[in-house]
Amino acid sequence: MSNTDSFIEEVTEEVQRDKLFAILKKWGWVAGLAVVLVVGGAAYNEWRKAQERDMAQAFGDQLLAGLDKDDGGAALAEIELGDPAQAAVAGHLAAAVALGSGDTEKGLAQLEALKNNGEVSAVYRDLAAFKAALALPVDMPSEEKIAAFEAVTGTFRLLAQEQIAHVLASDGDVDGAVEILRTLVQAAGVPPGVQRRSAELIVALGRDVVEES
Repeated sequence: MSNTDSFIEEVTEEVQRDKLFAILKKWGWVAGLAVVLVVGGAAYNEWRKAQERDMAQAFGDQLLAGLDKDDGGAALAEIELGDPAQAAVAGHLAAAVALGSGDTEKGLAQLEALKNNGEVSAVYRDLAAFKAALALPVDMPSEEKIAAFEAVTGTFRLLAQEQIAHVLASDGDVDGAVEILRTLVQAAGVPPGVQRRSAELIVALGRDVVEES
């Protein structure tokens, strides 16, 4: 390489370095800001996760303390709640404790409140409706029980249909019960457990699982 070529190459490299330094001088703060944002964001996420863990632990401690008290779920109902999901969990536990202690009226009232709470997730409301129908007094007229189960929608609708079949079978309406049960056995998307129990009940009622043509 000649001296001229070497000189040109050195000048070119110097010019490129000057351009790079100029760019860094002009836009370097952007890179610095990006680093600050990334580090700050990571720190905030860790802080938020720690806060959520602390809140969840505190809520769990309150639930355990409420379950330890023999007050029919009163302590559970008085827990200070941080979000609708916690309200739903505490409400279901309070209802379960009340029903377990024999206070059906109080348990049903708690479930009714959950059913009508538009702030909680639909799955919690559907579960409350299903559990309320299950908890109805044994001596309640079958028509009212069936109406309660028919009102169940969403995730627990198929389980409610299964219960309607049980009510009909108990009343001696075998044809009505078997019709519902066969639908549950043959319909797509029905959980295997529901299909199995429905088939077993059909056989127990003295009918064929598949209707003979």
